[in-house]
Amino acid sequence: MQISVHAFVSLDGVMQGPGGAEEDTSNGFTRGGWLVPHSGDGQLDAVDGWFRQADAFLLGRRTFEMMRGYWPQVTDPDNLVATALNTWPKYVVSNSLSDADAAWGDTTVLRDDIVAQVRRLSQQPGGELQVHGSWQLARTLHDAGLVDTYRLLQFPVVVGAGKRLFADGAAPASYRITDSAVADGGAGAVALTLRRTGFGATDVGEFVVRDGREAVA
Repeated sequence: MQISVHAFVSLDGVMQGPGGAEEDTSNGFTRGGWLVPHSGDGQLDAVDGWFRQADAFLLGRRTFEMMRGYWPQVTDPDNLVATALNTWPKYVVSNSLSDADAAWGDTTVLRDDIVAQVRRLSQQPGGELQVHGSWQLARTLHDAGLVDTYRLLQFPVVVGAGKRLFADGAAPASYRITDSAVADGGAGAVALTLRRTGFGATDVGEFVVRDGREAVA
């Protein structure tokens, strides 16, 4: 299975608490809900497309508990996200969550060496093992070189504080944009799909002038 990470991000890369003031207040974060004013007029249409490509979900404990408190209440059969999260296989990363506490459809708790366990999952047949939100988990997988694809919705807002998708110290990597779109209506949102082309280093170069013309060295 390919491992893909999905996130809503601000212009300054913040992914913490996009959906509500109390969604994630860790580290004293008080700016939650920054996405909501931009959620109308088709701004989130790309999300259904994300979920259509999933075979299973991999979530951090905080994200798992937030989703479990919300999505089982959505019983509309036409809501693809609710149907997927309520019925498809889920893996939650936690050393403190018991199997009983994690009861939500087909859910398995992953403990201890998460990188090794996720690597084994990625070797199983299937399409995509999708991570949604789950900031700490996403960073762990990124630094281990396990993220094949990022799908991001970037909104025209600067939050100014909070957990960032790529905070200082992230492992260097390079990507190719394979799909992009600007949502119509409202202030807009940019949907990006990025597939990894390199890991552990980034190519570099330099602009120079040769014979009076710009060139790349």
